[in-house]
Amino acid sequence: MVRLLLIVAAAVLLSAAGATAQQKGCENATFPAGRSFERCNTLPVLGASLYWTYHAANGTAELAFRATSGSAGWVAWGINPSGAGMPGSNVFVASQNASGVSVLMTVLKSTAPALDNTTLQFDVPVPPTAEYAAGYTIYTTVALPGNSTQQNTVWQAGPLSGGAILPHPTSGPNLQSLMRLDFLSG
Repeated sequence: MVRLLLIVAAAVLLSAAGATAQQKGCENATFPAGRSFERCNTLPVLGASLYWTYHAANGTAELAFRATSGSAGWVAWGINPSGAGMPGSNVFVASQNASGVSVLMTVLKSTAPALDNTTLQFDVPVPPTAEYAAGYTIYTTVALPGNSTQQNTVWQAGPLSGGAILPHPTSGPNLQSLMRLDFLSG
């Protein structure tokens, strides 16, 4: 019986260590009053992290995407309900101009997309907002496409010129900024 308890205790500790390793770098993040998230992932490139709380009752995820960026840059995060990669992605793009920080919602139809503010292919029950402090944080709530917790996600960063969003670099980390994410388990 003691041996069984030791094995169970060891399994619990190893599981906790794995969860901590997965969240390393993002678990100490702070947000404005009233905002908190149950899970986080430090994304592998572009100095970005994703924080979220999954609501199984209605299939939504309340989230914050945070990425380092100079004030002369933009960042984006989104879900591609039709496959992996940029074309087909439904994204939130944060940038700033003389009026402050704004968020554009758009569907990327190609690798050279028009950045029109459009309705996404999934519900966004809480409109996006963003803030800037040595990088951007985008806040929103999305209804996960197909009511599935597993989604193809993308994120990106690039330059601004006179407040206009310019294309991101097409090499290195900018081509590695995609992953399949399970909003239920992380």
